[in-house]
Amino acid sequence: MKADFGWRAILRLGLVQASLGAVVVLTTSTLNRVMVVELAQPALLPGCLVAMHYLVQVLRPRMGHGSDMGRRRTPWIVGGMALLAAGGVAAAGATALMGQHEVAGIVASVIAFLMIGIGVSASGTSLLVLLAQRVAASQRASAATAVWLMMIAGFAVTAGVAGSLLDPYSPQRLVAIAAGVSVIALVVTCIAMFRLEGDSRGVPAVQAAARSDAPAQTSGHLAAGGVRFREALAQVWAEPAARRFTLFVFISMLAYSAQDLILEPFAGSALGFTPGESTRLSGTQHGGVLLGMLAAAFAGRGRGGRRFGSLQAWQIGGCIVSAVALLGLVAAGMVGPQWPFKANVFLLGAANGAFSIAAIAAMMKLASEGRSAREGVRMGLWGAAQAVAFGLGGIVGTAASDIARAFIGTPGLAYAAVFAGEALLFLVAAGLAAKVGRAPVHPSDSLRAGVVGLEAR
Repeated sequence: MKADFGWRAILRLGLVQASLGAVVVLTTSTLNRVMVVELAQPALLPGCLVAMHYLVQVLRPRMGHGSDMGRRRTPWIVGGMALLAAGGVAAAGATALMGQHEVAGIVASVIAFLMIGIGVSASGTSLLVLLAQRVAASQRASAATAVWLMMIAGFAVTAGVAGSLLDPYSPQRLVAIAAGVSVIALVVTCIAMFRLEGDSRGVPAVQAAARSDAPAQTSGHLAAGGVRFREALAQVWAEPAARRFTLFVFISMLAYSAQDLILEPFAGSALGFTPGESTRLSGTQHGGVLLGMLAAAFAGRGRGGRRFGSLQAWQIGGCIVSAVALLGLVAAGMVGPQWPFKANVFLLGAANGAFSIAAIAAMMKLASEGRSAREGVRMGLWGAAQAVAFGLGGIVGTAASDIARAFIGTPGLAYAAVFAGEALLFLVAAGLAAKVGRAPVHPSDSLRAGVVGLEAR
C-alpha cells in the first residue's frame, strides 16, 4: 500500500517546484529586461511572449490525462522539467540572436516560450497531483505553503544571483547563465524525484474497481487506459464540484492578477509616490502574502489537532477580505494621500495569500474526489484556468485602466473604477467557493473513503 508523504518527501517536491520557478523567473523577468533595455525592443514583445507561455498551458488537462494513463507522475515531472530547461536555454539563445537577426530571434523566442509553457504544464500539473495523492489531509495546507514558499525562494535566489552575474552584460554571458540555471534545475529535479514516488503499477485491481464510478468488472480497464482525453475531460466537467471550482479558480485568479500591473502606477499618479516608494510597495504586498499563507497553513492544523476554520471558509473569507481591501483602494483614489495606503496594500496581500493557499489545498483535496483515475485531468483543468487567468489578468487590468482614464479625467477615480470591478470579481469568486461543497454525494463515496483509508496505512 502507498504511504503518505512525510515532510522529507514534501520538501523534495518543494525543491522541484523551486527549480521550476528558477527557470521560469529567468525567462519572464531577466529576459524581459534584456529585450526592452539592452535590445531596445517594445515592451509589448516580452509581454506577448509571457502571455503566450501562460495561454499555452491550456494543455495542462491533456498532460494530466497522460500521467493518469501512465499511472506514474515521475516521468512527466522529470520530462516536463527537461523540456522547460531546454526552453530556458533556447529563450536565452533566441534573445541573444535578436540583437543580430531581429526576425529570426523573435521567431526562435516564440518557439522557446512555447516549450517553456508546455514544460511547466507537464511538470507542474503532475507534481501537484502527486502531492494531492500522497499528502495526508491534515498536512495539505502546510504542504502547499511549504512548496509555494520554496518556489518563491527559487524566484528570489535566481533573480538575485543571475542579476549579479549578468553584469557586465553580453549575449554570451546571458546564454551561459541560462544554461547554468537550467542544468542545475534539471539535476536537482532528477535527484529530488529519485525513488520518491515508488512503483505504482501494481495497484490491486480491487482497489481500482472500488475507486471507480464504473462497474467493478470494467473499472480496471478504464483506469489503465482506453479512455480518450475528450471523454475523460467531459467526465470531469460533468462533475458539479470540479466545474464550479474551475470557475472559482479562473475568476479569483483573474481578480488576483489584474491588480498586479496597475498598483504601482496608481500609487504614483494618484497618490504622488516616488518611483522608489512605489517599488517598495511590492515588498509590502508580498510581506502580506507571506503572512496570509502562513496563517492559512497553521490554521489548518491548530493546536492539539484542532483546526481554525475549513479550507472552504478560508477561501471564502480570503476572497471577501480581498474585495474589502480593493474597496479600500477605491477609497484611496477618492480620499488621496490621507488614506492609510500601505496598510491597505498589506491587507490586500494577506487576504490574497490566505485564499490562494486555501484554494491550492482544496484543489489537492478535490483532485481525488469523483471518478477515479482522473486526478491529472482535474488538476490540469484547474491549472489551465489559473494560467489563462494570469495571462489575461495583466492585459485586462492595464487595458481597463487605460479605458477608464480615457473617460474619467481624474487618475485616482479612473483607477478606483478598475479596483471596484476587481472587488466585484472577488465577491463572485466567494459565491462560487461557497457552492463548491454542495455537489451531490455519490453512493460510492463511502466505499471510496474506506479504500483511501486502507491505502494510507
